[in-house]
Amino acid sequence: MSLATLATDAGGADGPLDPRTVADRLQALERLMVVENQPAWRPHLRSRAALRQAPRRHFCDPSLAVAAVGGSPDRLLNDLEWLRLLFESLVIRDLRVLAQALDGEVFHYRDNYGVEVDAIVQLRDGRWGAVEVKLDQGQVEAAAAGLLRFHQQIDIRRTGEPAFLAVVCGSGYGYRRADGITVVPVGALGL
Repeated sequence: MSLATLATDAGGADGPLDPRTVADRLQALERLMVVENQPAWRPHLRSRAALRQAPRRHFCDPSLAVAAVGGSPDRLLNDLEWLRLLFESLVIRDLRVLAQALDGEVFHYRDNYGVEVDAIVQLRDGRWGAVEVKLDQGQVEAAAAGLLRFHQQIDIRRTGEPAFLAVVCGSGYGYRRADGITVVPVGALGL
């Protein structure tokens, strides 16, 4: 979300906040470790696709967002789109914890052709993997297709083959698909 969008949303009926005010508040939340940025991945690409470099912002703990709005299980179930966003932040948080233990980082990827990946986990030695996050098992097929499209877009001669392609789901069993993509229930991440 851009600073201008945040300024408009936070300003309410009185009009938008000054974008500099929003930037200052975001920096304060980052210093307090309430919000973390997920930077964009910078692979070597042969494609002419322009990469989106803006970071994504996540609460360090998605339960803070739920508490801030007085959320309850019923309210979350009545707003599945917001629940999906919270679940994605939860998975990104868990991937960060796991990656940091291996001296790695978690990025996101998005280009102007509409190819997007929720998380790229990259270790300092250059090994990397791509993760799509889906709350519902029914979304695995679409997520896998997106990962395969992304894999075709990347110049693996420069980036190397991914160590893994995975879809993390809210429930179900873990398994490897015939196309090599691993489906992982969030509970199997080991945290």
